[in-house]
Amino acid sequence: QVQLNESGGGLVQAGDSLRLSCKLSGHSFHQYSLGWFRRPPGKEREFVGSIRWIDGVTYYSDSIEGRFTVSRINRVSTLYLLIDNLKPEDTAVYYCAASVNDITSLDYAYWGQGTQVTVSS
Repeated sequence: QVQLNESGGGLVQAGDSLRLSCKLSGHSFHQYSLGWFRRPPGKEREFVGSIRWIDGVTYYSDSIEGRFTVSRINRVSTLYLLIDNLKPEDTAVYYCAASVNDITSLDYAYWGQGTQVTVSS
């Protein structure tokens, strides 16, 4: 059973950096794409970025600034999202997700429960 568990969210100050983690279990993810999404309060969920697990190739949303970095460490089966220079508009619930599709696809079958990030100005 595929399981994804996010952690690392919280209340942070504008200008800080934050690294979110997503622990993967229950399956071999070598042929998967892993993605990060976020849902700001009162808005639709939006794609942030993704990574191809087997070789680390990344893909980012055109609407997301270059302050976001997706990475992974295979040996600990963990996906990361580093957010630099946090802004109040980054306030959202952040989700990790897994897919058997290409990293440019937004069709994800497996989701974590989300972790709240709140940025104060």
